[in-house]
Amino acid sequence: MSIIDKKNLGLLIDFYELTMAQSFLEKGMKDTIAGFDLFYRKNPDNANFSIMGGIEEVIDLILNFSFSDEDLNYLKSLNTFNDQFIDYLKNFKFTGDIWAIEEGTVIFPNEPLIKVKAPIIEAQLIETFLILLINRACLFTTKANRIARQVASDDILLEFGARRAQGIDVAMLAPRYAYIGGFHGTSSTIAGKLYNIPVSGTMAHSYVMTFDSEYIAFKNYCLSYPDNVTLLVDTYDTLESGIPNAIKAFDNVLKPLGKRPKAIRLDSGDLSDLSKKSRKLLDDAGYSDCKIFVSNSLDEDLIQSLRFQNSKINGYGVGERFATSKSSPVFGVVYKLAYLIDKNGNLSNKIKLSDNPAKLTNPGDKKIYRIYDTSNKAYGDIITLNDEVLDNSKDTTFYSELYPTKRTTFKANCYNAKELLIPLFINGELVYEMPSLEQIREHCKEEVDSLYEGVKRLINPHKYYIDLSDKLLNLKRNLIKEMQNEF
Repeated sequence: MSIIDKKNLGLLIDFYELTMAQSFLEKGMKDTIAGFDLFYRKNPDNANFSIMGGIEEVIDLILNFSFSDEDLNYLKSLNTFNDQFIDYLKNFKFTGDIWAIEEGTVIFPNEPLIKVKAPIIEAQLIETFLILLINRACLFTTKANRIARQVASDDILLEFGARRAQGIDVAMLAPRYAYIGGFHGTSSTIAGKLYNIPVSGTMAHSYVMTFDSEYIAFKNYCLSYPDNVTLLVDTYDTLESGIPNAIKAFDNVLKPLGKRPKAIRLDSGDLSDLSKKSRKLLDDAGYSDCKIFVSNSLDEDLIQSLRFQNSKINGYGVGERFATSKSSPVFGVVYKLAYLIDKNGNLSNKIKLSDNPAKLTNPGDKKIYRIYDTSNKAYGDIITLNDEVLDNSKDTTFYSELYPTKRTTFKANCYNAKELLIPLFINGELVYEMPSLEQIREHCKEEVDSLYEGVKRLINPHKYYIDLSDKLLNLKRNLIKEMQNEF
């Protein structure tokens, strides 16, 4: 289900892209082919890796991207664009090629997540929404996976972020990203409908406060949902009132029906201490199978801390700190020119120099190979030029661009290599079959499982190696020298 094609997004373009596009058209560059790389420079939360997302949205927008008469009339009214350019936009259709890393794949800084090869105007006009969509999706999919990795394998993790999300689109899409990253379900009913994600919910404090007493509220809820009872027990006093009244309702309503409660929920206070004391009260009352679910501004750090304290918690509801990615709300995707091919077929590789070394780009049309060692664990990635083929019948050496004396060599036939970029569009036609959400979720799990445990640490993770092939590194160095000689 696409929420993108329900909107007119033809003008989801930064204005400078339109002014550049008109200039390209005026200068006879309409048929110049441009190669762009979309990548990011730093993992959020000082992490070691991120998770790819947003491919489904990119496909939807490319397929539906056009300019309505209303759009064109607005552009005319700005007195900036000539009739030739307006006519060009009237018949706009993306005709280029797009390759991407699949959703759910582990990704790293400075690697092309998406590469575009298209007539330069087309490649330029899709820049803003590509950045927007991949920024958002990778941010939330990555945050979701960081949270999910802190939850025990038999515990439940639910997404509660709709009411804290920054906008309707995020509220609708964030549960999808959460599910890819490892959450088990959502409280968002619309996300359940759109993406077939399991939905879950119990009660708010207002339900408890509506009735004359906490016990009556619990009793009524048990009568309404005897097969799925989770009671919120912290409205007044968790240990003195909430748990005793919950047990009373279980005894008086569920037990005569032959039913068992699912859980109680804690939403305030010292969650670790309350979980331990609640566990004892429930066990002593004969409800050792009643689980304890917690919420209240949770994130990966707090969940890790709760588990370190041996808390008696069986499930977590994570809302605002996921749906806003509070600890690191910017992913930082950029879109940079890597090469041009003129109408005569002449290739010129491009590189961006900068006073900030972190903003130096990698030129040329590129591939990414992921290297797996004999234990089938991912060791590192090699970025190569597009015409290079990594042959595992030959030795492969990793070395640092900053420290060229530091090298790691994989002997022939002692490693496997997988190419990461796959085609989405060729000559403007969709050639990619989008996997199901369940398949993407399982792919994400397999990808993260392929990493060594040290790489996945929240604090001071072990390095994952990203290197350039000799051919790409030499091209980069030569272009830097050429550019410096022009100054």
